[in-house]
Amino acid sequence: MRFVVVTGMSGSGKTQALKMLEDMGYFCVDNLPLALIGKFAELAAAPAQEYSKVALGLDVRSLYKGKGSVDRFLEIMKDYPHEILFLDCSQEQLVRRYKYTRRLHPLSAGGRIEDGISTERQYLMPLRDAADYVLDTSDLLTRQLRGELQRLFEGDAKENSLLLSILSFGYKYGIPSDADLVFDVRFLPNPFYVDELRHKTGDDPEVQAYVCQGGEADVFQEKVMDLLAYLIPKYSQEGKRQLMICVGCTGGKHRSVTMANRLADAFANSSWPVSVLHRDIAR
Repeated sequence: MRFVVVTGMSGSGKTQALKMLEDMGYFCVDNLPLALIGKFAELAAAPAQEYSKVALGLDVRSLYKGKGSVDRFLEIMKDYPHEILFLDCSQEQLVRRYKYTRRLHPLSAGGRIEDGISTERQYLMPLRDAADYVLDTSDLLTRQLRGELQRLFEGDAKENSLLLSILSFGYKYGIPSDADLVFDVRFLPNPFYVDELRHKTGDDPEVQAYVCQGGEADVFQEKVMDLLAYLIPKYSQEGKRQLMICVGCTGGKHRSVTMANRLADAFANSSWPVSVLHRDIAR
């Protein structure tokens, strides 16, 4: 039986994620009171229950009932095998979403949305730290979110499996909040200054050839792969379920995309499942 807890920042896409999990065959329950979560987990874990995949949506409204509620939730769940998915999102994007939908943040109490978001982020930090998977939905399209959920939860859970997520990004748009490792490739040749390459991306062979000229990209890849060969088993031994490897350049369109693709290709035949995502390629 696979038990997934979907939680995170209000407005980050938890309801949408639960609907996608439901489409994947999960029995989904959203926003149970804290007092009922233990009973639900007990029923879900019972050998005679009819569901092999269960997802529980956990909102800050279920936890913000006084000091220690997050700790109580983690204490309740320690006796039941489960995975925690935490959906995060940037402050700016969350404010934009709330203004667009004209909804009140559950912790704003009629005040500023920004204050409610800041309070929630601080309150949920222990839950984020305890999460098996953290997804930053700030720039994820619906199809990209669905793809990440399918990769993480469509199959059966594997003991000691570590999922490698390789993400390209642009520093001018900020470092991804869910990054575990960040590599800066702004030292490589920049196709932006070549007129015929500026509007292409790191997915195009011409851009890849330009970025990799001179052999510096090969040296960089070799050294990064040596580092990852050492780190990945260590992370796996510690029980980490997802490793977010981020590769950044200035705009996130040429150099970082090229190197993220190369790293993903290098892991293609390894025992570690890998996915690659280009956050800023379309900007």
